[in-house]
Amino acid sequence: MRSSKFELRFFLLKMKFKGYAYGLISSISYGLIPLFILPIKQANFSMDTTLFYRFFFSALIVGTYLFIKKQSFKIDVKQIPFLIILGLLYGISADALFLGYDYLTPGIASTLLFVYPLIVAIIMAVFFKERITISTIVAIVFVLAGVILLSFKEGKFELNPIGLGIVFISALGYGLYIVTVNKSKVRDIKGFTLSFYSFLFTTIYYATKMIIHKESFILPSLELTFNFFTFAFVTTVVSSIALIYAIKNIGSTATSILGASEPVVAVAVSVMMFGEDFSLSLALGIFMIILGVTLNVIGDAYQQKRLK
Repeated sequence: MRSSKFELRFFLLKMKFKGYAYGLISSISYGLIPLFILPIKQANFSMDTTLFYRFFFSALIVGTYLFIKKQSFKIDVKQIPFLIILGLLYGISADALFLGYDYLTPGIASTLLFVYPLIVAIIMAVFFKERITISTIVAIVFVLAGVILLSFKEGKFELNPIGLGIVFISALGYGLYIVTVNKSKVRDIKGFTLSFYSFLFTTIYYATKMIIHKESFILPSLELTFNFFTFAFVTTVVSSIALIYAIKNIGSTATSILGASEPVVAVAVSVMMFGEDFSLSLALGIFMIILGVTLNVIGDAYQQKRLK
């Protein structure tokens, strides 16, 4: 009996360890976006083409996985409009984030994007009548304080308001994406299948933009093709799949908290690889935003536990 209890505890501990590892892999891989995007932007390569291939290769990889595992691609016709909306929201969020890099440093832009859990909480309160908790209010105060700290450089207010607005649109787009997944007919679709269709419709979004702007779909070299494939695999496929396994093993709350690694990794990449200044106000601003979002996630989880 003791042996079986020990084995059960060891198994649960092992699953939790795996869950935390997956959560870190997910947030770190997503935080590596500046590592791939900044050289492309510096080379003045089309962002629409870049993002088209990012999501095209992501859909191809996940679709191949589903085919090999013999998992169903079947969806209900009524779910298609919501999948199209998800594709548009994902595309708009990515567009706004990468446009935000033109006005803000990648570290600051990635940190500001991390406020999306608060946006989700506010949307749920306003449109779905969910109660705003004290932890959410405290979190908003921390996030606002963090944004103010990010705005200062050597005692001067230097945060570009246009960049701030653009990255807020990115966070809003991602927040609406999460709400749509939770509150629409697509919530019944399995994780990998949902990821496949999200990537597919986002690919269609960028393909449409490229056709309108008369951009070429031809990649100039095999090396660039490989770079785009790597970009898609690391920042999108690995991140999404690891996220699914993290949620399975440790739940959405712990996974969301581990998501705090995203802006930290993005800032580290920006500082070490691209010479972004790492000031005290930047460090404090990042800390305040991460603390605020983490408090909101923990508070929300505690509130849900009390209601059960």
